[in-house]
Amino acid sequence: MRAILAVSKAVVVAAIASSALAACTGNTNAPVQGYVEGTYVYVSADHAGRIVARPATAGATVAEGDVLVRLDDSDEVEAVAGAEARLAKADAELANLRSGMRPVEISVIEAQLSEARANFDLAEEEYQRQLILREKGVVAQAAVDNAKARRDAAAASVAAIEHQLEVAELPARPEVITAAERNVVAEQAALAQSKIALERRTLAAPEGALVEETFFEPGEHAAAGAAIVSLLPDANRKIRFFVPEPRLATVSIGSKIAIACDNCPKGLEGEVTFVSSAAEFTPPVIYSKDVRDKLVFRVEAKPLGAAERLKVGQPVDVTLPAGAGS
Repeated sequence: MRAILAVSKAVVVAAIASSALAACTGNTNAPVQGYVEGTYVYVSADHAGRIVARPATAGATVAEGDVLVRLDDSDEVEAVAGAEARLAKADAELANLRSGMRPVEISVIEAQLSEARANFDLAEEEYQRQLILREKGVVAQAAVDNAKARRDAAAASVAAIEHQLEVAELPARPEVITAAERNVVAEQAALAQSKIALERRTLAAPEGALVEETFFEPGEHAAAGAAIVSLLPDANRKIRFFVPEPRLATVSIGSKIAIACDNCPKGLEGEVTFVSSAAEFTPPVIYSKDVRDKLVFRVEAKPLGAAERLKVGQPVDVTLPAGAGS
C-alpha cells in the first residue's frame, strides 16, 4: 500500500511539475501529464461465515450476476424450512377458523341431538302417563312432579345440543379470524426474511468488472463486512491530470481530450467529468500574472472506448482541446 501511495504521489508531482513547466515555457499546446485512477468495489458479506466456494479469481473478468463467493448456508436453509412449516400451520389454522368444524365433527353432534330428542320423547310420554294416573288417584303428585322434571331436563338437553350444532356450522368470531390473518402475514414476512438471508450467502457481481484481488480462500472464515473480493468495473476508471491556470478555460464538463501513453494504440479519447473549483496549492492573497501561471487545477475525465482498458496507475499524456488559452 505504501508503494502504491508513493507511486501515486510521484505521478502527481511529475504531473504538476510538467504542467508548471509548460506554463513557464509558454508552450500552451503541449500535453499535460496525468495517470489512470480506479475506484474499487469491495464485495463483503452481511454476516460472518465460512467460505465454501470462491469462483472469482484475480485477473478474471466477470459479468453482472456471476457468482463470486458462496458462504456456508446450512443455518439459513434450516431457517427457511422452519419458516415454511410455521406458515403452513398458520394457513391451516386460518382455514379451519373460516370453515367451522369438519363434517365428521358435525355428524357426531347431530347424533347426540337425535339421542337427546329421543330421550325427550320418552320423558314426555312418561309425564303424560303420570298425569293420567294422578287423575285416577293411582299415583301421588310427587310422581307427576318427578316425571315433569325429567321431561324438562330432556327438553333443555335438546335445546343445548341444537345451539351447539348451530355454532359448529358457523366460522369463528371475526376478531379471532382477524388475529389468525395477521399471524399468517407475520409468518409470510418471517419466511421472506429467511429467504433473503439465504440469498445473501451467495455473493454475486453487481456489474461487469475485472476481479482485481481476492482476500480469502475457501475454508477460511470471513468476518461480517470484511472484503472478500475487490472489483474494478470499467466505468470506475478515470483519467486524472492537472491543468495550468492559463489553460483552464480550455476544459469544461463534457470536453473531449486526447490520451496517449507508452505502447498504447493511437486515437484514445476521454470526456471531462470533473474540474476542480480550487487550485491544488494556494498562493498568497495577491495573485500576480507570474503566480497565476504556476497554479494548477485537478481535472478528471472518463475514458472512452479502448481507453477503458488502460491500467490503473498507468501514466498518460493528455492533449487538451483548443481554446482561448491556446
